[in-house]
Amino acid sequence: MPPVPLFRLQAGVNSYDWGKVGHDSAAARFAAATPSDSFTISSDKPYAELWMGTHPSLPSKDLVTGRTLLDLVRDNTSLLGPAIAAKYDSALPFLFKVLSINKALSIQAHPNKGLAEQLHAKDPKNYPDDNHKPEMTIAITPFEGLCGFRPLGEIAAFLGKVSALRELVGEEAASKFESTVKGQETSEDESAVAANKDALKTLFTALMTSSPEKVSSLAPKLLEQAESEGESFAGESTLSALVQRLNSQFPSDIGLFVLFLLNHVRLSPGEALFLKADDIHAYLSGDVIETMAASDNVVRAGFTPKFKDVSTLTSMLTYSYAPIEAQKLQPVPYPYVSLNAKAYTLNSAVQLYDPPIAEFAVVQACLGGKGAKVTLEGIEGPSILLCTEGRGKISVGPKVEELAPGFVYFIGATAELVIEAEDEPLVAYKAFCEPEDKDKERL
Repeated sequence: MPPVPLFRLQAGVNSYDWGKVGHDSAAARFAAATPSDSFTISSDKPYAELWMGTHPSLPSKDLVTGRTLLDLVRDNTSLLGPAIAAKYDSALPFLFKVLSINKALSIQAHPNKGLAEQLHAKDPKNYPDDNHKPEMTIAITPFEGLCGFRPLGEIAAFLGKVSALRELVGEEAASKFESTVKGQETSEDESAVAANKDALKTLFTALMTSSPEKVSSLAPKLLEQAESEGESFAGESTLSALVQRLNSQFPSDIGLFVLFLLNHVRLSPGEALFLKADDIHAYLSGDVIETMAASDNVVRAGFTPKFKDVSTLTSMLTYSYAPIEAQKLQPVPYPYVSLNAKAYTLNSAVQLYDPPIAEFAVVQACLGGKGAKVTLEGIEGPSILLCTEGRGKISVGPKVEELAPGFVYFIGATAELVIEAEDEPLVAYKAFCEPEDKDKERL
């Protein structure tokens, strides 16, 4: 007999140097909310990521039986739904995470499907998956990051204002970039866009292939200018403090110069970013919900002591450039036209974060307090729900379970889900996948 399609999960937590320390980490607090003989929060240890899903690196487990979620859905493919089970080899197509960021993550990008297969075949140690990894980030506390290449006019202005940056990339690359993009920074003409991207690639490659000795010699010059000019540095009031803070985390790192080419973004809770495969980024601070295709592939090139692959990074990027608003993902009311399911609410609000890929979307349910209720009709695919605020109940049919911050539940395909708040507002996020009624671009 298949299990009731609602069960609580024990999610694993990873400790990386960039994580928030002790109870400051939302990932750690959420992990500790579920009883475990193997996990208690250490006050001096950084906790970076809570993983929720079937990925073999850190699979979630059924709290009652101790079996991995991967084993459960493979033994009971009805939990995934026939279409999802067939398409994704009887595993969840998404990985759901909480990230708690105290210091900068690496400057990185995630390979597209074709490149992931090549990298995995060539170097499985550093590229453990053959899958792509587009990802969506939703802030649950104020978030800061570097995401995507800036508008070209901003980069050109920095080349003129930040002497150490110009010296590092070299006069030839700087002048060529300036002359190529001048007057066509925002042109939509195909030939102009292609020329702009080539110029950006040349500039970025010159920067990333600078010798470590040259970077080390110019970093103090960059820092001195940032400190002396303060809020007027480089024409942006936030950059002086940013350079100084990142230098304290990664002294004389190439990333101190890369940040002038990337958008500096801040998100308030509930705001979101979507990053396609081959989009460059580096998260800097905050707690976020992150949903991605089920992969652990990362191509790194700065702000990290881990393996760096500069040649792969410089060759794989799309070199798209745009203001950060272009990468923000705006939620829409739920239900949405792409879904067969509906939501019924009482003193509550439900919205959908729906990126242009097939593997995942996320519903946010905000319940207003005592008596508030949300009913989500069943969908033809699996879901994982995480409560981030408040206390209440979650139910599928006659099965009723408690809900509190850090509680994680798996919901099987076709199951109608009911969430009820107790005395205070409650917030929950539900990542899911369903068969598509429309064609989504596979990025």
